[in-house]
Amino acid sequence: MPLRLAVAFAFLAIVAAEDPYRFFTWNITYGTIWPLGVPQQGILINGQFPGPEIYSVTNDNIIVNVFNSLDEPFLIHWNGIQNRRNSFEDGVYGTTCPIPPGKNFTYILQMKDQIGSFFYFPSLGFHKAAGGFGGIRILSRPLIPVPFDNPADDFSVLIGDWYASNHTALRGILDGGNKLPFPDGILINGRGPNVTSFTLQQGKTYRFRICNVGLQNSLNFRIQGHKMKVVEVEGTHTLQISYSSLDIHLGQCMSVLVTADQQPQDYYIVVSSRFTTPVLLTTGFLRYSGSNTPASGPLPGGPTTEIDWSLNQARSIRTNLTASGPRPNPQGSYHYGMINTTKTIRLASSAGQVDNKQRYAINSVSFKPADTPLKVADYFKIDGVFRVGSVSDSPTYGGIYLDTAVLGADYRAFIEIVFQNDEDIVQSYHLSGYSFFVVGMDGGQWNSASRNEYNLRDGVSRCTVQVYPKAWTAIYLALDNVGMWNLRSECWARQYLGQQLYLRVYTASTSLRDEYPIPKNALLCGRASGRRTRPL
Repeated sequence: MPLRLAVAFAFLAIVAAEDPYRFFTWNITYGTIWPLGVPQQGILINGQFPGPEIYSVTNDNIIVNVFNSLDEPFLIHWNGIQNRRNSFEDGVYGTTCPIPPGKNFTYILQMKDQIGSFFYFPSLGFHKAAGGFGGIRILSRPLIPVPFDNPADDFSVLIGDWYASNHTALRGILDGGNKLPFPDGILINGRGPNVTSFTLQQGKTYRFRICNVGLQNSLNFRIQGHKMKVVEVEGTHTLQISYSSLDIHLGQCMSVLVTADQQPQDYYIVVSSRFTTPVLLTTGFLRYSGSNTPASGPLPGGPTTEIDWSLNQARSIRTNLTASGPRPNPQGSYHYGMINTTKTIRLASSAGQVDNKQRYAINSVSFKPADTPLKVADYFKIDGVFRVGSVSDSPTYGGIYLDTAVLGADYRAFIEIVFQNDEDIVQSYHLSGYSFFVVGMDGGQWNSASRNEYNLRDGVSRCTVQVYPKAWTAIYLALDNVGMWNLRSECWARQYLGQQLYLRVYTASTSLRDEYPIPKNALLCGRASGRRTRPL
Protein backbone atom coordinates (compact mmCIF):
# COMPACT_ATOMS: atom_id res chain seq x y z
CA MET A 1 0.00 0.00 0.00
CA PRO A 2 1.44 3.43 -0.89
CA LEU A 3 2.54 5.47 2.15
CA ARG A 4 0.09 8.31 1.44
CA LEU A 5 -2.83 5.86 1.32
CA ALA A 6 -1.69 4.18 4.52
CA VAL A 7 -1.55 7.52 6.31
CA ALA A 8 -5.00 8.35 4.96
CA PHE A 9 -6.53 5.16 6.31
CA ALA A 10 -4.79 5.63 9.66
CA PHE A 11 -6.20 9.12 10.02
CA LEU A 12 -9.69 7.96 9.06
CA ALA A 13 -9.46 5.25 11.69
CA ILE A 14 -8.72 7.89 14.32
CA VAL A 15 -11.45 10.36 13.45
CA ALA A 16 -14.11 7.75 12.68
CA ALA A 17 -14.48 6.76 16.33
CA GLU A 18 -17.79 5.64 17.73
CA ASP A 19 -18.19 8.64 20.00
CA PRO A 20 -21.33 10.66 19.25
CA TYR A 21 -21.39 13.68 16.95
CA ARG A 22 -23.26 16.87 17.78
CA PHE A 23 -23.79 19.43 15.01
CA PHE A 24 -24.27 23.17 15.37
CA THR A 25 -24.78 25.90 12.77
CA TRP A 26 -24.11 29.43 13.99
CA ASN A 27 -24.70 32.72 12.21
CA ILE A 28 -22.65 35.59 13.64
CA THR A 29 -24.34 38.98 13.27
CA TYR A 30 -24.45 42.42 14.81
CA GLY A 31 -27.60 43.44 16.65
CA THR A 32 -28.80 46.03 19.11
CA ILE A 33 -28.61 44.97 22.76
CA TRP A 34 -29.58 46.87 25.94
CA PRO A 35 -27.73 45.15 28.81
CA LEU A 36 -27.21 48.35 30.83
CA GLY A 37 -30.36 50.14 29.70
CA VAL A 38 -28.80 51.96 26.75
CA PRO A 39 -28.65 50.65 23.18
CA GLN A 40 -25.32 49.38 21.88
CA GLN A 41 -24.04 47.15 19.12
CA GLY A 42 -23.67 43.54 20.24
CA ILE A 43 -22.41 40.37 18.60
CA LEU A 44 -25.19 37.80 18.39
CA ILE A 45 -25.08 34.08 17.59
CA ASN A 46 -28.28 32.95 15.89
CA GLY A 47 -29.82 36.16 17.21
CA GLN A 48 -28.92 35.34 20.81
CA PHE A 49 -26.88 37.26 23.39
CA PRO A 50 -25.24 35.46 25.11
CA GLY A 51 -24.83 32.76 22.48
CA PRO A 52 -26.29 29.24 22.64
CA GLU A 53 -24.87 26.83 25.17
CA ILE A 54 -22.96 23.76 24.04
CA TYR A 55 -24.11 20.61 25.84
CA SER A 56 -21.83 17.60 25.44
CA VAL A 57 -20.51 14.43 27.06
CA THR A 58 -16.90 13.30 27.47
CA ASN A 59 -15.35 12.38 24.09
CA ASP A 60 -18.24 13.82 22.04
CA ASN A 61 -17.33 15.20 18.62
CA ILE A 62 -18.60 18.77 18.30
CA ILE A 63 -19.04 20.15 14.77
CA VAL A 64 -19.72 23.91 14.70
CA ASN A 65 -20.28 25.55 11.31
CA VAL A 66 -19.72 29.28 11.85
CA PHE A 67 -20.99 31.79 9.28
CA ASN A 68 -19.40 35.22 9.67
CA SER A 69 -22.00 37.86 8.79
CA LEU A 70 -19.96 40.68 10.37
CA ASP A 71 -18.03 43.27 8.37
CA GLU A 72 -14.64 42.12 9.67
CA PRO A 73 -12.79 38.82 10.26
CA PHE A 74 -13.96 36.66 13.14
CA LEU A 75 -12.75 33.72 15.26
CA ILE A 76 -14.17 31.77 18.19
CA HIS A 77 -11.91 30.41 20.92
CA TRP A 78 -12.99 27.48 23.10
CA ASN A 79 -11.72 28.49 26.53
CA GLY A 80 -10.58 25.35 28.36
CA ILE A 81 -11.26 22.84 25.56
CA GLN A 82 -7.95 21.07 25.06
CA ASN A 83 -8.25 20.17 21.35
CA ARG A 84 -5.95 17.20 21.88
CA ARG A 85 -3.26 16.93 19.16
CA ASN A 86 -5.10 19.59 17.19
CA SER A 87 -4.14 23.17 18.04
CA PHE A 88 -5.31 24.18 14.53
CA GLU A 89 -8.86 24.28 15.98
CA ASP A 90 -8.03 26.47 18.98
CA GLY A 91 -9.55 29.56 17.40
CA VAL A 92 -6.93 32.19 18.29
CA TYR A 93 -4.95 34.09 15.68
CA GLY A 94 -1.72 32.25 16.46
CA THR A 95 -3.29 28.94 15.38
CA THR A 96 -6.26 29.58 13.11
CA CYS A 97 -6.83 31.84 10.11
CA PRO A 98 -9.77 34.20 10.70
CA ILE A 99 -13.11 33.65 8.98
CA PRO A 100 -13.45 36.45 6.38
CA PRO A 101 -16.67 38.51 6.24
CA GLY A 102 -19.36 36.62 4.35
CA LYS A 103 -17.55 33.27 4.66
CA ASN A 104 -17.86 30.25 6.93
CA PHE A 105 -15.61 27.77 8.69
CA THR A 106 -16.48 24.49 10.40
CA TYR A 107 -14.72 23.81 13.70
CA ILE A 108 -14.19 20.11 14.41
CA LEU A 109 -13.69 19.65 18.15
CA GLN A 110 -13.56 16.64 20.42
CA MET A 111 -14.18 16.84 24.16
CA LYS A 112 -11.47 14.21 24.58
CA ASP A 113 -11.07 12.99 28.17
CA GLN A 114 -12.70 16.13 29.60
CA ILE A 115 -15.56 16.96 31.92
CA GLY A 116 -16.62 20.23 33.48
CA SER A 117 -17.58 23.84 32.93
CA PHE A 118 -16.05 26.10 30.28
CA PHE A 119 -17.06 28.82 27.81
CA TYR A 120 -16.36 30.14 24.33
CA PHE A 121 -15.85 33.70 23.13
CA PRO A 122 -14.67 35.70 20.07
CA SER A 123 -10.90 36.06 20.21
CA LEU A 124 -10.05 38.63 17.54
CA GLY A 125 -9.65 42.37 18.12
CA PHE A 126 -11.93 43.50 20.92
CA HIS A 127 -15.00 41.48 19.84
CA LYS A 128 -15.23 39.99 23.33
CA ALA A 129 -16.48 43.37 24.57
CA ALA A 130 -19.53 43.03 22.29
CA GLY A 131 -20.70 39.53 23.22
CA GLY A 132 -20.41 36.39 21.14
CA PHE A 133 -19.75 34.27 24.24
CA GLY A 134 -21.60 31.30 25.68
CA GLY A 135 -21.29 28.37 28.08
CA ILE A 136 -19.87 24.91 27.46
CA ARG A 137 -20.74 22.00 29.71
CA ILE A 138 -19.16 18.55 29.39
CA LEU A 139 -21.03 15.88 31.34
CA SER A 140 -19.51 12.61 32.52
CA ARG A 141 -20.27 9.48 30.52
CA PRO A 142 -23.22 7.51 31.98
CA LEU A 143 -21.13 4.75 33.61
CA ILE A 144 -18.57 7.09 35.23
CA PRO A 145 -19.47 7.84 38.87
CA VAL A 146 -19.93 11.50 39.80
CA PRO A 147 -19.20 12.42 43.46
CA PHE A 148 -22.60 13.99 44.11
CA ASP A 149 -26.23 13.20 43.36
CA ASN A 150 -27.78 14.43 40.14
CA PRO A 151 -28.99 17.99 40.73
CA ALA A 152 -32.61 18.94 40.12
CA ASP A 153 -31.37 21.33 37.42
CA ASP A 154 -28.12 22.67 36.00
CA PHE A 155 -27.67 26.40 35.34
CA SER A 156 -24.92 28.26 33.51
CA VAL A 157 -24.12 31.67 35.03
CA LEU A 158 -21.92 33.89 32.87
CA ILE A 159 -20.77 36.91 34.87
CA GLY A 160 -18.50 39.70 33.74
CA ASP A 161 -17.78 43.40 33.81
CA TRP A 162 -19.14 45.33 30.83
CA TYR A 163 -18.72 48.55 28.87
CA ALA A 164 -21.62 50.45 27.35
CA SER A 165 -19.26 51.62 24.58
CA ASN A 166 -19.01 49.90 21.22
CA HIS A 167 -16.17 47.39 20.92
CA THR A 168 -14.68 49.44 18.07
CA ALA A 169 -14.51 52.51 20.33
CA LEU A 170 -12.74 50.50 23.03
CA ARG A 171 -10.31 49.09 20.50
CA GLY A 172 -9.68 52.62 19.25
CA ILE A 173 -8.71 53.72 22.76
CA LEU A 174 -6.15 50.91 22.95
CA ASP A 175 -4.87 51.47 19.42
CA GLY A 176 -4.37 55.11 20.35
CA GLY A 177 -1.96 54.07 23.08
CA ASN A 178 -4.26 54.65 26.04
CA LYS A 179 -5.66 52.59 28.90
CA LEU A 180 -9.33 51.66 29.07
CA PRO A 181 -11.58 53.51 31.51
CA PHE A 182 -13.29 51.75 34.40
CA PRO A 183 -16.13 49.42 33.23
CA ASP A 184 -19.73 50.66 33.32
CA GLY A 185 -21.36 47.69 35.01
CA ILE A 186 -21.56 43.95 35.58
CA LEU A 187 -23.75 41.51 33.66
CA ILE A 188 -25.29 38.19 34.69
CA ASN A 189 -26.06 36.11 31.60
CA GLY A 190 -25.93 39.22 29.44
CA ARG A 191 -28.37 41.23 31.57
CA GLY A 192 -27.93 44.17 33.90
CA PRO A 193 -29.23 44.68 37.45
CA ASN A 194 -32.40 42.96 38.72
CA VAL A 195 -33.18 41.04 35.52
CA THR A 196 -31.65 37.55 35.69
CA SER A 197 -33.37 34.98 37.91
CA PHE A 198 -33.23 31.25 38.64
CA THR A 199 -36.24 29.30 39.96
CA LEU A 200 -35.77 26.54 42.55
CA GLN A 201 -38.13 24.17 44.33
CA GLN A 202 -37.83 24.02 48.09
CA GLY A 203 -35.72 21.14 49.37
CA LYS A 204 -34.00 20.40 46.07
CA THR A 205 -30.35 20.91 45.14
CA TYR A 206 -29.17 22.69 41.99
CA ARG A 207 -25.88 23.04 40.14
CA PHE A 208 -24.66 26.48 39.11
CA ARG A 209 -21.75 26.66 36.64
CA ILE A 210 -20.30 30.14 37.17
CA CYS A 211 -17.79 31.60 34.69
CA ASN A 212 -16.16 35.03 34.69
CA VAL A 213 -16.32 36.02 31.01
CA GLY A 214 -15.47 39.67 31.70
CA LEU A 215 -12.75 41.94 30.41
CA GLN A 216 -10.93 43.42 33.37
CA ASN A 217 -11.99 42.51 36.92
CA SER A 218 -12.07 39.63 39.35
CA LEU A 219 -15.60 39.18 40.69
CA ASN A 220 -17.19 37.91 43.89
CA PHE A 221 -20.40 35.85 43.69
CA ARG A 222 -22.81 35.26 46.57
CA ILE A 223 -26.46 34.35 47.24
CA GLN A 224 -28.44 35.84 50.09
CA GLY A 225 -29.05 33.27 52.84
CA HIS A 226 -27.54 30.34 50.94
CA LYS A 227 -24.26 28.46 51.03
CA MET A 228 -22.49 27.33 47.88
CA LYS A 229 -20.71 23.96 47.86
CA VAL A 230 -17.87 23.94 45.32
CA VAL A 231 -17.78 20.60 43.48
CA GLU A 232 -15.89 21.23 40.22
CA VAL A 233 -13.34 23.68 38.88
CA GLU A 234 -12.56 23.70 35.15
CA GLY A 235 -12.84 19.95 34.76
CA THR A 236 -11.63 18.79 38.18
CA HIS A 237 -13.93 17.47 40.91
CA THR A 238 -12.94 19.26 44.10
CA LEU A 239 -13.19 18.69 47.82
CA GLN A 240 -16.75 19.67 48.65
CA ILE A 241 -16.42 22.76 50.82
CA SER A 242 -19.21 25.27 51.36
CA TYR A 243 -18.66 29.00 51.03
CA SER A 244 -20.77 32.10 51.64
CA SER A 245 -19.12 33.93 48.74
CA LEU A 246 -16.66 33.01 46.00
CA ASP A 247 -13.96 34.91 44.17
CA ILE A 248 -13.95 34.03 40.48
CA HIS A 249 -11.12 35.59 38.53
CA LEU A 250 -11.02 36.49 34.84
CA GLY A 251 -11.51 33.47 32.60
CA GLN A 252 -12.21 31.08 35.48
CA CYS A 253 -15.17 28.69 35.89
CA MET A 254 -16.43 26.68 38.84
CA SER A 255 -19.49 24.59 39.70
CA VAL A 256 -21.34 24.93 42.97
CA LEU A 257 -24.28 23.09 44.48
CA VAL A 258 -27.00 25.21 46.09
CA THR A 259 -29.79 23.65 48.16
CA ALA A 260 -33.11 25.49 48.41
CA ASP A 261 -33.28 25.09 52.19
CA GLN A 262 -34.64 28.49 53.22
CA GLN A 263 -38.12 29.96 53.58
CA PRO A 264 -39.86 30.13 50.16
CA GLN A 265 -39.36 33.65 48.79
CA ASP A 266 -36.99 35.51 46.49
CA TYR A 267 -33.34 36.00 47.48
CA TYR A 268 -30.71 38.34 46.09
CA ILE A 269 -27.83 37.11 43.97
CA VAL A 270 -24.99 39.62 44.18
CA VAL A 271 -21.95 39.94 41.92
CA SER A 272 -19.39 42.61 42.78
CA SER A 273 -15.94 43.61 41.60
CA ARG A 274 -12.89 42.74 43.67
CA PHE A 275 -9.80 44.86 44.38
CA THR A 276 -11.37 47.97 42.80
CA THR A 277 -12.27 51.45 43.98
CA PRO A 278 -15.14 52.09 43.48
CA VAL A 279 -16.80 48.67 43.72
CA LEU A 280 -19.08 47.69 40.85
CA LEU A 281 -22.14 45.67 41.86
CA THR A 282 -25.12 44.01 40.23
CA THR A 283 -27.97 41.82 41.42
CA GLY A 284 -30.14 38.97 40.20
CA PHE A 285 -32.63 36.72 41.99
CA LEU A 286 -32.95 33.21 43.35
CA ARG A 287 -36.68 32.50 43.28
CA TYR A 288 -38.52 29.74 45.13
CA SER A 289 -41.21 28.14 42.98
CA GLY A 290 -44.74 29.24 43.92
CA SER A 291 -43.65 32.11 46.14
CA ASN A 292 -44.70 35.71 45.53
CA THR A 293 -42.58 37.22 48.31
CA PRO A 294 -39.98 39.59 46.83
CA ALA A 295 -36.38 39.70 47.98
CA SER A 296 -35.86 42.03 50.93
CA GLY A 297 -33.34 43.08 53.51
CA PRO A 298 -29.78 44.27 53.03
CA LEU A 299 -27.73 42.81 50.20
CA PRO A 300 -25.31 40.14 51.44
CA GLY A 301 -21.93 41.77 52.00
CA GLY A 302 -18.81 40.52 50.32
CA PRO A 303 -15.08 41.17 50.36
CA THR A 304 -13.81 44.24 48.52
CA THR A 305 -10.05 44.79 48.47
CA GLU A 306 -8.88 42.08 50.90
CA ILE A 307 -6.19 39.96 49.25
CA ASP A 308 -5.42 37.52 52.08
CA TRP A 309 -9.08 36.46 52.20
CA SER A 310 -8.99 35.60 48.50
CA LEU A 311 -5.60 33.88 48.73
CA ASN A 312 -6.76 31.66 51.58
CA GLN A 313 -9.91 30.73 49.69
CA ALA A 314 -7.89 29.85 46.58
CA ARG A 315 -5.62 27.59 48.62
CA SER A 316 -8.64 25.80 50.10
CA ILE A 317 -9.94 24.69 46.68
CA ARG A 318 -8.29 21.31 46.17
CA THR A 319 -8.74 18.12 44.18
CA ASN A 320 -11.05 15.34 45.35
CA LEU A 321 -8.50 12.53 45.08
CA THR A 322 -11.04 9.70 45.36
CA ALA A 323 -13.50 10.97 42.74
CA SER A 324 -13.32 9.82 39.14
CA GLY A 325 -12.50 12.34 36.45
CA PRO A 326 -13.43 11.75 32.79
CA ARG A 327 -12.26 8.13 33.14
CA PRO A 328 -13.22 5.53 35.75
CA ASN A 329 -10.12 5.96 37.85
CA PRO A 330 -9.54 8.29 40.81
CA GLN A 331 -8.19 11.75 40.06
CA GLY A 332 -5.50 11.11 42.67
CA SER A 333 -4.01 8.18 40.76
CA TYR A 334 -1.72 10.59 38.90
CA HIS A 335 0.89 11.53 41.51
CA TYR A 336 2.12 14.80 40.03
CA GLY A 337 4.11 15.64 43.16
CA MET A 338 6.35 12.60 42.72
CA ILE A 339 7.52 13.51 39.22
CA ASN A 340 10.79 15.41 38.81
CA THR A 341 10.44 18.59 36.82
CA THR A 342 12.79 18.91 33.85
CA LYS A 343 12.67 22.69 33.52
CA THR A 344 11.53 25.82 35.36
CA ILE A 345 10.05 28.71 33.37
CA ARG A 346 9.60 32.00 35.20
CA LEU A 347 7.28 34.57 33.67
CA ALA A 348 6.96 38.16 34.92
CA SER A 349 4.40 40.68 33.69
CA SER A 350 5.14 44.35 33.14
CA ALA A 351 3.49 47.49 31.82
CA GLY A 352 5.03 50.46 30.09
CA GLN A 353 5.27 52.69 27.05
CA VAL A 354 6.62 51.74 23.63
CA ASP A 355 6.75 54.63 21.14
CA ASN A 356 4.55 56.63 23.52
CA LYS A 357 1.85 53.99 23.48
CA GLN A 358 0.67 51.77 26.31
CA ARG A 359 1.93 48.17 26.07
CA TYR A 360 2.01 45.10 28.33
CA ALA A 361 4.62 42.35 28.31
CA ILE A 362 5.79 38.98 29.62
CA ASN A 363 9.52 38.86 30.37
CA SER A 364 9.84 42.27 28.69
CA VAL A 365 8.42 41.05 25.34
CA SER A 366 5.15 42.60 24.19
CA PHE A 367 3.53 40.23 21.72
CA LYS A 368 3.29 41.42 18.13
CA PRO A 369 0.96 39.34 15.92
CA ALA A 370 2.64 37.90 12.83
CA ASP A 371 1.24 38.17 9.32
CA THR A 372 0.46 34.41 9.34
CA PRO A 373 -0.90 32.24 12.16
CA LEU A 374 2.12 30.68 13.84
CA LYS A 375 0.80 27.12 13.76
CA VAL A 376 -0.03 27.38 10.05
CA ALA A 377 3.44 28.77 9.32
CA ASP A 378 4.99 26.00 11.39
CA TYR A 379 3.07 23.32 9.50
CA PHE A 380 4.11 24.64 6.08
CA LYS A 381 7.65 25.43 7.32
CA ILE A 382 7.38 29.09 6.30
CA ASP A 383 10.49 30.91 7.51
CA GLY A 384 10.51 34.35 9.07
CA VAL A 385 7.09 34.27 10.71
CA PHE A 386 8.30 33.49 14.24
CA ARG A 387 11.41 32.39 16.08
CA VAL A 388 11.39 29.83 18.90
CA GLY A 389 13.10 31.40 21.90
CA SER A 390 12.05 34.94 20.99
CA VAL A 391 11.05 35.40 24.62
CA SER A 392 13.28 34.42 27.54
CA ASP A 393 12.20 31.67 29.95
CA SER A 394 13.08 33.90 32.91
CA PRO A 395 12.49 37.61 33.64
CA THR A 396 14.95 40.07 32.10
CA TYR A 397 13.57 43.16 33.86
CA GLY A 398 14.63 45.25 30.87
CA GLY A 399 12.63 47.70 28.83
CA ILE A 400 9.57 46.47 26.93
CA TYR A 401 10.03 45.68 23.25
CA LEU A 402 7.81 44.18 20.54
CA ASP A 403 8.30 40.69 19.12
CA THR A 404 6.29 37.59 18.21
CA ALA A 405 6.93 35.79 21.49
CA VAL A 406 7.31 32.01 21.22
CA LEU A 407 8.72 29.70 23.90
CA GLY A 408 9.93 26.24 22.93
CA ALA A 409 9.22 23.11 24.94
CA ASP A 410 9.65 19.40 24.35
CA TYR A 411 6.80 16.94 24.09
CA ARG A 412 6.42 14.76 27.21
CA ALA A 413 8.53 17.04 29.40
CA PHE A 414 7.25 17.82 32.90
CA ILE A 415 7.85 21.46 33.73
CA GLU A 416 7.35 24.07 36.43
CA ILE A 417 6.03 27.52 35.49
CA VAL A 418 6.22 30.36 37.99
CA PHE A 419 4.15 33.49 37.35
CA GLN A 420 5.72 36.49 39.09
CA ASN A 421 3.52 39.54 39.55
CA ASP A 422 5.42 42.67 40.62
CA GLU A 423 2.47 44.90 39.76
CA ASP A 424 -0.29 46.08 42.08
CA ILE A 425 -3.21 44.39 40.29
CA VAL A 426 -4.46 40.79 40.21
CA GLN A 427 -3.30 38.94 37.11
CA SER A 428 -5.12 36.01 35.52
CA TYR A 429 -3.38 33.64 33.09
CA HIS A 430 -4.85 31.02 30.78
CA LEU A 431 -3.00 28.27 28.90
CA SER A 432 -4.77 26.73 25.92
CA GLY A 433 -4.56 23.00 25.28
CA TYR A 434 -3.82 22.02 28.85
CA SER A 435 -4.90 21.57 32.41
CA PHE A 436 -2.14 22.21 34.97
CA PHE A 437 -1.67 21.62 38.69
CA VAL A 438 -1.66 24.75 40.86
CA VAL A 439 1.01 23.86 43.42
CA GLY A 440 1.62 27.16 45.21
CA MET A 441 0.86 30.85 45.55
CA ASP A 442 2.07 33.46 47.99
CA GLY A 443 3.17 37.06 48.35
CA GLY A 444 6.62 38.44 47.56
CA GLN A 445 9.30 37.18 45.21
CA TRP A 446 9.45 33.50 44.32
CA ASN A 447 12.73 31.67 44.98
CA SER A 448 13.78 28.03 45.14
CA ALA A 449 12.93 27.90 48.85
CA SER A 450 9.32 28.70 47.92
CA ARG A 451 9.01 25.09 46.79
CA ASN A 452 8.99 24.04 50.43
CA GLU A 453 5.41 25.27 50.72
CA TYR A 454 4.11 23.64 47.52
CA ASN A 455 1.03 21.41 47.66
CA LEU A 456 2.35 18.25 46.01
CA ARG A 457 -0.65 16.09 46.81
CA ASP A 458 -4.04 17.59 45.93
CA GLY A 459 -3.50 20.92 44.17
CA VAL A 460 -6.39 21.63 41.84
CA SER A 461 -5.93 20.95 38.13
CA ARG A 462 -7.30 23.76 35.94
CA CYS A 463 -6.53 25.91 32.88
CA THR A 464 -6.75 29.46 34.30
CA VAL A 465 -5.01 30.76 37.42
CA GLN A 466 -4.77 34.07 39.26
CA VAL A 467 -1.61 35.77 40.54
CA TYR A 468 -2.18 38.23 43.36
CA PRO A 469 -0.53 41.69 43.52
CA LYS A 470 3.18 41.62 44.46
CA ALA A 471 2.94 37.84 44.56
CA TRP A 472 3.67 34.60 42.69
CA THR A 473 1.82 31.49 41.58
CA ALA A 474 3.49 28.20 40.60
CA ILE A 475 2.07 25.42 38.42
CA TYR A 476 3.23 21.97 37.28
CA LEU A 477 2.55 21.04 33.69
CA ALA A 478 2.88 17.71 31.84
CA LEU A 479 3.52 18.60 28.19
CA ASP A 480 1.44 15.81 26.68
CA ASN A 481 -0.29 17.80 23.92
CA VAL A 482 1.76 18.66 20.84
CA GLY A 483 0.97 21.98 19.19
CA MET A 484 1.18 25.76 19.38
CA TRP A 485 -0.63 26.90 22.50
CA ASN A 486 -1.57 30.40 23.63
CA LEU A 487 -0.51 31.51 27.13
CA ARG A 488 -2.13 34.85 27.82
CA SER A 489 -3.48 37.36 30.26
CA GLU A 490 -7.26 37.06 30.56
CA CYS A 491 -7.42 40.82 31.17
CA TRP A 492 -8.42 41.49 27.59
CA ALA A 493 -6.83 44.93 27.19
CA ARG A 494 -3.54 43.50 28.42
CA GLN A 495 -3.81 40.53 26.06
CA TYR A 496 -4.63 42.87 23.17
CA LEU A 497 -1.62 45.07 23.96
CA GLY A 498 0.89 42.28 24.20
CA GLN A 499 0.67 40.29 27.45
CA GLN A 500 0.68 36.88 25.80
CA LEU A 501 3.00 34.36 24.18
CA TYR A 502 2.82 30.98 22.47
CA LEU A 503 4.20 27.74 23.86
CA ARG A 504 5.40 25.51 21.02
CA VAL A 505 5.26 21.94 22.28
CA TYR A 506 7.34 20.07 19.74
CA THR A 507 8.17 16.54 18.70
CA ALA A 508 10.10 15.39 15.65
CA SER A 509 7.63 12.52 15.27
CA THR A 510 5.18 12.75 12.39
CA SER A 511 2.92 10.05 13.84
CA LEU A 512 -0.80 10.75 13.99
CA ARG A 513 -0.64 9.42 17.54
CA ASP A 514 1.22 12.60 18.47
CA GLU A 515 -0.44 15.26 16.32
CA TYR A 516 -3.12 15.49 13.66
CA PRO A 517 -2.30 17.08 10.30
CA ILE A 518 -3.79 20.42 9.35
CA PRO A 519 -7.58 20.10 8.87
CA LYS A 520 -8.61 19.62 5.26
CA ASN A 521 -11.04 22.54 5.55
CA ALA A 522 -8.53 24.89 7.24
CA LEU A 523 -8.61 28.45 5.96
CA LEU A 524 -5.23 29.64 4.71
CA CYS A 525 -4.10 33.24 4.98
CA GLY A 526 -1.02 35.45 5.08
CA ARG A 527 2.05 33.75 3.64
CA ALA A 528 0.16 30.45 3.49
CA SER A 529 -2.39 31.82 1.02
CA GLY A 530 -2.64 29.76 -2.15
CA ARG A 531 -1.27 26.59 -0.59
CA ARG A 532 -3.19 23.33 -0.27
CA THR A 533 -3.99 21.79 3.07
CA ARG A 534 -3.83 18.06 2.32
CA PRO A 535 -5.54 15.54 0.06
CA LEU A 536 -7.82 14.07 2.74
